[in-house]
Amino acid sequence: MATGNPAAFQASSKQRTLVKDMATPEKATTPLGAMGVLEPRQLKPDSAETERILTVLDETITKLEMTRLIPRITGSLERFARMLGPEITASLLEHQKLSNEMQHLLASPGAQETMRAREQHLKCSLRHILRLLLANPLLCQGLKYQVQVRASPADAFIKAFAEFRDFMLEKLLTSPAEEREKIQFVEEMSLKAEQNTEVITALQAELAAGIQTRKEEMDRKDKMIEDLKTTMENLAKDRKAEIQQMKKEGAKQQEEEAKAAQGRCARLQEDVQRLRVQFSALVEEHRASELLLRKRKCRTEEEIENWIQKYDTDMAAKQATFEAIHAVYTEEKAQLAQLMEKHALLLQEYSQIEEERKMLKQKEEEELQEQARRNRAATRIQAAWRGYVVRSFFKAKLKKLKKAKGKGGKK
Repeated sequence: MATGNPAAFQASSKQRTLVKDMATPEKATTPLGAMGVLEPRQLKPDSAETERILTVLDETITKLEMTRLIPRITGSLERFARMLGPEITASLLEHQKLSNEMQHLLASPGAQETMRAREQHLKCSLRHILRLLLANPLLCQGLKYQVQVRASPADAFIKAFAEFRDFMLEKLLTSPAEEREKIQFVEEMSLKAEQNTEVITALQAELAAGIQTRKEEMDRKDKMIEDLKTTMENLAKDRKAEIQQMKKEGAKQQEEEAKAAQGRCARLQEDVQRLRVQFSALVEEHRASELLLRKRKCRTEEEIENWIQKYDTDMAAKQATFEAIHAVYTEEKAQLAQLMEKHALLLQEYSQIEEERKMLKQKEEEELQEQARRNRAATRIQAAWRGYVVRSFFKAKLKKLKKAKGKGGKK
């Protein structure tokens, strides 16, 4: 690198300073007015015409979103029927019917006139549904949260339309002065990009010089590595001679160890012979033990046979006893069956007697109720008659008093 030239070092320092200025253009060279143009801000309409345009665009976005939800709502209409209400539900059912008819017409060629008419009906139905939904903003918000919609090309269109709405708002709120300021800022940035390109070219030249210096240093280190490899090869040759000497010494040591191993093998052979003798003695001992065990086994088998015969005799006696008990059991079971039949007949007779008793008791209760009803009716008739007699008596008395008063007045 240009470390020995002061002028080159000064130029390199200037380039680094310029690159640092490029890394922070907003703080160093960008005008505050241009920064105000580029920074995000809260755009608010400043005229009635702008508000009308934004209202139309916002309503269009809302209609697009609701139109995207309608197929999912009609697919799960039973779930949203209570939320939507009868009118919107009926309109959605009619819209679904028109959509199915339209799909059928699209599948069958040769129905252009009918297709146009159905298309108009479908458009009118969609407008009517959107009018009903947009009349209730809370319902629209609820449907947006409730309805799960899969990703579709309509999402990209709605997003693009929303970006178009923001672009139109920025255009409507940008004054000519701000537009000129933006253009000037872009020109300044272009000029600065050209300057940066020149600086990058100079830095690339400086980088190439550094790479060349680095390459020379790498060549020097490669030469040093080659020398070290040669030294290592010489050391390997010396080491090979040492290994040959060690192999000779190892062969000599191996012969000595082989002789020692032969002596150990002879001793082991003697041990094997001695163990074979012991093994033969143990085999004879075990054969005598086996003969004794066989005799014990024969005596045990004879005892088992005697026990089996005794078991058979006892079981035959017990079988005879069981058959006698079973015969008695069969006879008692037959007697029990007869008694059960008699019990069933007596139970049936008892049920009939109880039924007759219930009927007699019910009849007596009905007669008592009838008698009580007649007594109440007679009491009411007597009370009515007494009331009638009393009223007749007082009515006659009142007539006599009126006549008496009339005669007294005439006098």
